[in-house]
Amino acid sequence: MADKKKDDVKKPDASPAGSSTPISPLPAPQPVTQPAHPVSVPDQDALIEIDDSTWERSVERAGKPVAVMFYSPTCIFCHQIEPYFRNYAQEYHDTVIFVRLNVMTSQWTAERYGVRSTPTFKFFCSGKPVQEMVGAVYPTLLKKMMDEVLTHGKECAKNSTLIDYEITGYG
Repeated sequence: MADKKKDDVKKPDASPAGSSTPISPLPAPQPVTQPAHPVSVPDQDALIEIDDSTWERSVERAGKPVAVMFYSPTCIFCHQIEPYFRNYAQEYHDTVIFVRLNVMTSQWTAERYGVRSTPTFKFFCSGKPVQEMVGAVYPTLLKKMMDEVLTHGKECAKNSTLIDYEITGYG
C-alpha cells in the first residue's frame, strides 16, 4: 500500500539538462526627482559648532551677542538641555548667535574661561563674557537669562576690561 501512495504523488516536470528558466531583467533605475517646492525643514544651522581655532572669530569678534554652550559628549545633562538650546537658537536667530563648544576637543578655550563642569552657558556681548550659568538648569531660567542679556548686556560689556588678543601663554 505504501508503494501505491508513492506512485500517486506527482513529480515536478524535470527540464532537460542544460536548459534554465529565463530570469526577467531588473527594471532600470528611475531618476530621483526633486519636489517642485522644497520641503521646509527647521533651521538646523542656527546652532553652530565651534572649536579653539574658530573661537575668536565666532565669539569674541562677533557683531551680535553670543550664547555659548560648553558641553561634553559624555554629559547626560548636556544631552537633556540641548534640544531647548537649539529651539532658543531658532527663536532668537535674528538677535543672538548660538554656538556650542566641545570641552574635550577644545580644552584651551574651556580653560581660558574657567569652565570646570558641563553644561556651562556663557553669554558674551562685544566679545566679553557678561553672564554665566553652570550645570543642569531649567530651560526657562536659560531663556530668562537670554532676555536679560539682550536688555542689559551691552551696558555690562562697556564697563568691563578689554580683551588682549595677543595671548601667547607666556608671561
